Amino acid sequence: MQKLFIETLGCAMNVRDTEHIIAELQKYKNYTTTDNIKEADLIIINTCSVREKPVQKLYAEIGQFNVDKKQGAKIGVCGCTASHLGAELIKKAPYIDFVLGARNVSKISKVIDTKGAVEIDIDNDDSEYDFAQYRNSIYRASVNISIGCDKSCTYCIVPNTRGDEISIPPEIIINEIKKSVDNGAVEVMLLGQNVNNYGKRFSSPEHKGYDFTKLLQEVSKIDGLHRIRFTSPHPLHMDDEFIQEFASNPKICKSIHIPLQSGSTKVLKDMKRGYTKEWFLDRVEKIKSLCPTVRISTDIIVGFPDESDEEFSDTIDVMRKVDFAQIFNFKYSKRPQTEAKEYTNQIDDKVASKRLDEVIALHKEQLAESSQTYLGQTMEVFFEDLSYDSQVSGFSDNYLRINVKTDEKYSSDDLLGTFRKVKIIKTHRTSLDGMIVD
Repeated sequence: MQKLFIETLGCAMNVRDTEHIIAELQKYKNYTTTDNIKEADLIIINTCSVREKPVQKLYAEIGQFNVDKKQGAKIGVCGCTASHLGAELIKKAPYIDFVLGARNVSKISKVIDTKGAVEIDIDNDDSEYDFAQYRNSIYRASVNISIGCDKSCTYCIVPNTRGDEISIPPEIIINEIKKSVDNGAVEVMLLGQNVNNYGKRFSSPEHKGYDFTKLLQEVSKIDGLHRIRFTSPHPLHMDDEFIQEFASNPKICKSIHIPLQSGSTKVLKDMKRGYTKEWFLDRVEKIKSLCPTVRISTDIIVGFPDESDEEFSDTIDVMRKVDFAQIFNFKYSKRPQTEAKEYTNQIDDKVASKRLDEVIALHKEQLAESSQTYLGQTMEVFFEDLSYDSQVSGFSDNYLRINVKTDEKYSSDDLLGTFRKVKIIKTHRTSLDGMIVD
């Protein structure tokens, strides 16, 4: 067997692409994975291009791979950066053997045998391709429900690296989840750039009228599947029917990622996000009114071109009103092939850094306060990981990481892969400690 070393950068979609790559190479090329780059016959970096810094570091990292690799090992670059740089990667680093774009994952078993191969067609349609099966987690499966993105956010390069949005037929999704459940999965994560835009376009016309709410209802009928998560929904498509299904369906986990990006309606318009501050807050209020235990995470960009102090204060205002459970926060980063890159009114980096620090400080303050509210509560936890210091960890329905110490009564073997009632006895900013009560 040949050995594969693969490094994954970026989002959950990239993580799933890596699983597809591993599965295809295992099935068709007899590869097995390794964590030791020096013994690998094939080295792949699955890249992200959402921000500038990871792209800047890419050549240095690939150069180090070339130094560390054993004689005869191949190096490949996959993912979004591969999509937008293409043959330029090989031109700058001739020791790269192939380049495979994010929309072309199904071609992996072919390109590894072609020196200099560049496959970056963003119109390639993998929506009905039958990928081989592989997943990183015993208990959790990630399943793509769409590929590509139809939005035109002025800061985002993704539509130019992953192509137009196409929904994967529901029967393919259902069958893939059933296979995962048969192999031990109790939870599924449905993946797409804008999951609640599902059904807008299929490669074949017979699924017309099928939307994300209906897909959630069908997935929830799968026997043996206990939890459904998804990422990321778009605020624009959060209609009342979707919110009602989210709140009322017992299999849907009560945690949701709602990308804000900015709290300013003016900045949101400049970003071409399609919603206002008021719409975002209305949707959050609707969700919280129907589902009081929900935990909401988000994305925030500070320092977008022409963002004034007053407009930034709108973002702080939304943070205070929503009290996000988790925030992925970034300074605006100019990306190639995006409209905002050409804007002349760019924000000074020191100003952007100061705003980012303010977002981080407020979020830390809110986390410290909110974590205390869980003390003494009892939650159902699914245990899936061995942690440090004789601890087993898992997640509640609303995605709180909870740690429990093993003892004479409950060993790690007793807890892993089970649902248990846990009483919270200690709080931390990003996790909780508990004790088994059932």
